Amino acid sequence: MNQCFFSGSYSKNDVIFLLKDISHLIVEQDNEFRENAIQSGIHYSEMLPIEYTPSKEYMDIFYSTLQQSKIKIATLVAILSEKIIESRGKNIVLVSLARAGTPIGILIKKYIKLKYNISLPHYSISIIRDKGIDKNALNYILENHPSLEIQFIDGWTGKGVIQHTLTKACREYYDEFNTTLNPNLAVLSDPAYCTLIYGTREDFLIPSACLNSTVSGLVSRTVLNDKYISSDDFHGTKFYKGLLSVDVSNFYIDEVCECFKAIDKNHVRELLNDANTTEVATDIEFDDNSLNCKGLRDIQSIKNKFNINNINLIKPGIGETTRVLLRRIPWKILVDSFQNPNLKHILKLAQEKSIPVEIYTDMCYSCCGIIKSKEKEDM
Repeated sequence: MNQCFFSGSYSKNDVIFLLKDISHLIVEQDNEFRENAIQSGIHYSEMLPIEYTPSKEYMDIFYSTLQQSKIKIATLVAILSEKIIESRGKNIVLVSLARAGTPIGILIKKYIKLKYNISLPHYSISIIRDKGIDKNALNYILENHPSLEIQFIDGWTGKGVIQHTLTKACREYYDEFNTTLNPNLAVLSDPAYCTLIYGTREDFLIPSACLNSTVSGLVSRTVLNDKYISSDDFHGTKFYKGLLSVDVSNFYIDEVCECFKAIDKNHVRELLNDANTTEVATDIEFDDNSLNCKGLRDIQSIKNKFNINNINLIKPGIGETTRVLLRRIPWKILVDSFQNPNLKHILKLAQEKSIPVEIYTDMCYSCCGIIKSKEKEDM
């Protein structure tokens, strides 16, 4: 197996990425090329977008969002960590889903270390929509931690696709290896109402959603392409060594961790018993091929209302909408209210890019980004 054990720009004490370094093999493609390729049937995981030095626009959004929300992030990390300990115990290994899950996994690891004086192992591995999870990475973790159970971690939910992909992957893993994995994904924010372990259901901007590799340990999105990845490899990634001078991965972690000391322990206990953080999405339904949850049903309504042929063009939630505006080619943005204070940066970016914004209140999200369809453009 081509194993690569590295931590990107993070400390090896914070996380180990179980990914194959393909930095010198893969050539990145611009947004226009990728958009055409994806909408022509090439899977997104076979390519990488070009990652530029973050613009002032990116950084302004990141820094202002971090300063406004870091205590809130720290509190939600505390809530999520306590829920993980309550539901799974302390005999666990943290496995974050690269790459949005990685900073959240590190924050959880650091909170548990501070609160319980336990240093849990933490890995970051690849999971890809329509393709599944990296079984070689799972095999490595289970072989090296046979007495521990895996707790999967991600940043937030959009349509709930990753939760569904994970649930399906855990079933397939059991069928192949006769090993049971708990598919209950732990996320900081679950606006899709599709996970059981979450910090909040509020749709708000998590600062790490503003940036690419420079807030995720300088690693790329994960790659699964036969040109670079063989059957016994980990999934691939590129390490952006050239962006070290603008990397804020550890700055983000440090800023939030500083707030752990200021968290009101009584407030955390109150929130753990609050309806907004304890509500169970009783209507989540999984089978082998589909997911049924409130978020996905709202997206189906948007798909029908706006006559969108591909549900993958719909990116719900503040984090995903931000990414659409910064990394994709948007068609329009839906918002629940022009007065929503969480949407200031969304409205600003849409105005700068001349993207139409309209009110749409029939959704559990604050906003939704819709990617421009090449099919409609060609008609």
